[in-house]
Amino acid sequence: MFKRLALLLALVVAMAAPAPAVFAQGSLSDTYSGDDLVDNGKAFFGSTSQGLASLVERAVSQFGLPNGYILGEDAGGALFAGARYGEGVLYTRNAGEFNVFWQGPSIGFDVGGDGSKVMMLVYNLNQIQDVLGRFAGVDGSAYVLGGFGMTVLKRSNVVMVPIRSGVGARLGLNIGYLKFTNEPTWNPF
Repeated sequence: MFKRLALLLALVVAMAAPAPAVFAQGSLSDTYSGDDLVDNGKAFFGSTSQGLASLVERAVSQFGLPNGYILGEDAGGALFAGARYGEGVLYTRNAGEFNVFWQGPSIGFDVGGDGSKVMMLVYNLNQIQDVLGRFAGVDGSAYVLGGFGMTVLKRSNVVMVPIRSGVGARLGLNIGYLKFTNEPTWNPF
């Protein structure tokens, strides 16, 4: 009985407490429509954007409308164990633009290398710091020369959907993570 009363009291106090300063600047809940994403992606990817609309449509139908996105470039390579490095800009409606860097290891049945332009859709972003940290996922690649691909990375309730337009030769399936930072580093861990 006392535990329930204490839990209820803690819930009421938490709801009545003032919002932290990060949230007081404006919520990051404003989302981007599918058309906004496709238009921004076409401007970024250029002539290789034919498959972009179908992948954005698929991501939006599965996860809803994102409240942020990252445009950038990355490169990776693997011979069963691999690494990926990238950099880009996080765009949000209310909090502006922020430079982000990512790196991470992978392991699996994966051989080859690629360089990609990347558009990452970011879901459930409450504050900019939510994008920093490790996001785990499974990645599959099967292309020679180029193509579009989509994967899903998750940490807590924040979901990232990288859409890559790559050039290279890569075949495989791997598991790994990407660590997002606000400073570049060569250490993939």
